[in-house]
Amino acid sequence: MSEKNHGDHGVGPAASYYERHIFFCLNERKNGEDSCALHGAQAGFDRCKSQVKAAGLSGPGKVRVNKAGCLDRCAAGPVAVVYPEAVWYTFVDESDIDEIVESHLKHGQVVERLLVPPHLGR
Repeated sequence: MSEKNHGDHGVGPAASYYERHIFFCLNERKNGEDSCALHGAQAGFDRCKSQVKAAGLSGPGKVRVNKAGCLDRCAAGPVAVVYPEAVWYTFVDESDIDEIVESHLKHGQVVERLLVPPHLGR
């Protein structure tokens, strides 16, 4: 077996198509339960996407901004998660999104004040 075919099996940062991926929960619960869609999730997604593009951060080897269904952390909503670091954020306005883009997506520095407390789930 060649070196190319074993070891990390093509998994990990060296094989990743994007350096970072941010997923925004845009789920809206139909049964009246609280959900991210009711707390500005779409606006946060839209702002992040435009800011990432404007900063020249989008594309292969850089950052991908994606919509997601329920991420099951509704109690902290709206939420977004950045991979590969698995950092969970909540946000309330454009300045929060701008800070996530500038600090984490651009420079790799976690925005501590926007972290979702680890115990908050659905």
